[in-house]
Amino acid sequence: MKTLTKLSTAVLATSVLLAGCAGGNQTPTNSAPAAAGGSKEKVKLTIWHNWSGQDAKAVAMRKILDDFKAANPDIELEAEGLPTDGLKTRLKTVAAADDMPDLFVMWPDAMTKEFVSGNLLQPINEFLDSKPEWKNNFISGALDGYTIDGKVYSVPMNLSPSSFIFYNKAIFDQYKVQVPKTWDELLAGIKTFNDNKVIPIALGNKANWAVQSTIFSAIADRITGTDWFLKAVNQNGTKFTDPEFIQSLNKLKELETSKAFQDGYNSIDQNQMRQLFFQGKAAMFIDGGWAMADVVKNAPKEVLDQTHIAVLPVISGGKGEAQSTAGVVGTGLGVSKKLTGARKDAALKLFYALAGPDGQQATLNSSTLVSYKINLDPSKAHPLFVELNELMKTTKISPVYDSKLGSAATEVINNGLQELLMGASPEAVAKKIQDAQASAVGK
Repeated sequence: MKTLTKLSTAVLATSVLLAGCAGGNQTPTNSAPAAAGGSKEKVKLTIWHNWSGQDAKAVAMRKILDDFKAANPDIELEAEGLPTDGLKTRLKTVAAADDMPDLFVMWPDAMTKEFVSGNLLQPINEFLDSKPEWKNNFISGALDGYTIDGKVYSVPMNLSPSSFIFYNKAIFDQYKVQVPKTWDELLAGIKTFNDNKVIPIALGNKANWAVQSTIFSAIADRITGTDWFLKAVNQNGTKFTDPEFIQSLNKLKELETSKAFQDGYNSIDQNQMRQLFFQGKAAMFIDGGWAMADVVKNAPKEVLDQTHIAVLPVISGGKGEAQSTAGVVGTGLGVSKKLTGARKDAALKLFYALAGPDGQQATLNSSTLVSYKINLDPSKAHPLFVELNELMKTTKISPVYDSKLGSAATEVINNGLQELLMGASPEAVAKKIQDAQASAVGK
């Protein structure tokens, strides 16, 4: 499988990450067959998604669903939105019972592999091949996380770098703190903010994947390098008990001991975390590119105008890329293996409305990065999104941990990082992760 470093290079080359003019909702011409008597038989279709919030991306996707319903009265669409962590949990539950919805938002790499292994998905190669202009307009490597043994099971609807520092420049200037370029500078800034009773880094880790995805994956890659991690995933020459991984855990623990985060961070979610930043109580928060749609839509103007973005600072002696962020190609749509005939046609019609050219444009217009080549006018994008685009031109993407580890090992590392921040030793956490991944690959 190609690495996401190649993907990041393709993003840079195409320069397609800024919001531009809006487009209509173009859909294929597939329709349900006519019922006896000459009228169309109503086709029932279900979709589960994670567009349940009030961020610009969620609002844009729900509008596509509403427009699809209005344009297709012969399709009875039942759409259910869940928060991301709730959706992941529910998908795992129905997967175990072989009772998947017709269409559902899913993640590349590990989740896709598990669903294919469980015989839950059907490939979309034929549908993709029928629309070559669409298929060939994704950036290089974009389909890799959804491709298994030559069969393509989805396409990305966005691009998801997962680790950026969002910071309030006014607060930094007020206390004469520089944007940290090294780990020591970050720790010094944390001390200054604490001394002045400002939350250094707002954190919401109630959904235990947050620290792993938005902070630890990037820290660990800085120290171990990507090749080390991929070998550890396959248990091929490196282990999660190796010294460099222990060092990565110690760096995360160092943030806790330096009081980088507010009290109670394991009891609030990411939306509540961003509210601390929006209220001017926190100097920074660390989150993925997906947070941009919430920030530009919901942050107060006085905070938004002072908000800027950076990657995590350099860690001295690390083997990984200094200018990088963890991440994956974006979420896609899974198509249930059970769909046939008119229901399959209806599902693919909705698939194209959401993930086709107009869906990609709507996503980009919501200040969300995409893995699709679109000609755009940067002057129409929000300045903070322009800043993110410029940052991505010089930033490589390394794997986020939960995209490569299986679901069991991912749960162990997510819980383990929470335990680490509450006082567990790095060595004990590392052993749990190593044991889980060794078991997952049969070693």
